[in-house]
Amino acid sequence: MGDVVVYGGTAGGVCAAVAAARAGAQVTLVEPGRHLGGMVSGGLGYTDLGDARVLGGLGREFMLAIAERYDVPPGHFAGPEPHVAEAILTGWVEDAKVDVVFGATLTGAQVVDGVITAISTTAGDYTAGVYVDASYEGDLMAAAGVPYDIGRESRTKYGESLAGRREFAPGKHQFPPFVSPLTTPPAPYGKSPEHEPAAVLPLVHARPLAEVGAGDGGVMAYGYRVCLTQAADRIPFERRAGYDPAEWELARRWFAVLRTGGVEVSAGDVIGLVPNLPNAKCDGNSIGPLSLSLLDGTNWAYPDADPTERERIRRRHEDYTRDFLWFMTTDPDVPRSVRDGLAAWGLPVDEFTDTGGLPHQLYVREARRMRGEYVLTQHDLLPRPAAQYDSVAMGSYHIDVRELQRTWSVAYEHPDPVASVFNEGYLSVGVAPYQIPYRCIVPRYDDCRNLLVPVCLSASHVAFASVRMEVQYEMLGQAAGLAAAQAVATARAVQQIDVRRLQDDLHAAGAVLAL
Repeated sequence: MGDVVVYGGTAGGVCAAVAAARAGAQVTLVEPGRHLGGMVSGGLGYTDLGDARVLGGLGREFMLAIAERYDVPPGHFAGPEPHVAEAILTGWVEDAKVDVVFGATLTGAQVVDGVITAISTTAGDYTAGVYVDASYEGDLMAAAGVPYDIGRESRTKYGESLAGRREFAPGKHQFPPFVSPLTTPPAPYGKSPEHEPAAVLPLVHARPLAEVGAGDGGVMAYGYRVCLTQAADRIPFERRAGYDPAEWELARRWFAVLRTGGVEVSAGDVIGLVPNLPNAKCDGNSIGPLSLSLLDGTNWAYPDADPTERERIRRRHEDYTRDFLWFMTTDPDVPRSVRDGLAAWGLPVDEFTDTGGLPHQLYVREARRMRGEYVLTQHDLLPRPAAQYDSVAMGSYHIDVRELQRTWSVAYEHPDPVASVFNEGYLSVGVAPYQIPYRCIVPRYDDCRNLLVPVCLSASHVAFASVRMEVQYEMLGQAAGLAAAQAVATARAVQQIDVRRLQDDLHAAGAVLAL
């Protein structure tokens, strides 16, 4: 029996394991896949930081390790190459003598009187005094019976003005009017058709829309953050065996509307292509209205799905990514500027060699969120951040809600009804640096007494959209690891540890808990 078991080899999980081990605990890190680092080594090379003053502890240590690896000043690059990120994190767990188990997917948890006594995985059973769930999905938390929420709530639940389904809003992530997603003409006024799948093109979400401000359980779009290069030895994009040109009719209509309006587009308008990583590599991000994020609603079922269904959803996203890259570089209806611009890029030969060039990690922007001792909400971030007596880390990235769905509406002010597709849900609101309380990473006492959750932490959908950045996961993971080590050493419930001592330990490790 070890002192601490960490489930999930995300960057937050690595930081939790390393922090607990450095504090003297015997730690086992259990990872379902074959790699450490989650999105940090899985395509998200760009570091979403916010205010650099809040970066401390292992989050800052990681930044310094990157600078040392490349022999550059700290912060010189937007982030490391994926394989370098994984090498740094692997070195950390080796130096801390953390026992790492790969290929260990959770299959269950044994709980007695609010205490996890063991977890079962496909690689065996593991026991510990304290557990840390650092997975993106919150699987251990759910298996232990800890209550959680999924998706966006209504504005009334927490009194958040930014919550709930959003109204149509123009912007760089939005389609221009009037790109129709319908396969048949819209019905006359007063007889608007139901959102039936047969009525819309592929890549459009066909569910009925919730009222503006209402909750609908929707989660932000997932996707793959591809690593690209213009190096001479790059791997060119290939046509997948199951590629279906008909799936991209919406994109053809989009480009046709742009041509009619005299709008010229480049490859950088459909995917981020800034060489912001070392060795002239780039972290391809979703930029335009139709990009790497899959917005057809496939991922809404992912958080609570079983392993078979999750794999189906993951594979759908992988196929979409490969098809997107092929379509944008080869289809004659794509503007030549886009085709030629994107064809100048390819997949690096030294990244993701065991997963066919695409990252090993699907970008799960959000899944479950624990209903813990304290729920962080918009009111803790805006208009003026609330002081938290039990602060264990700080956040500063803007509230970044990526699109949740691609849907449509009909404009009846025209002589003939005109349908338009639009992406719904995008929101970007700046915040000042704020404190994240320890109570957000522990369940309620009656729910579970030996579990910490630094990734699927207790927050509303709106607040989580700011907290969900990897540097914050790293710093919260460190706090969880130190708290786990203290709980084991003192034989206390995680809700009853000495938080002041935890804060002292974090300060000693270079953490920033207040400005």
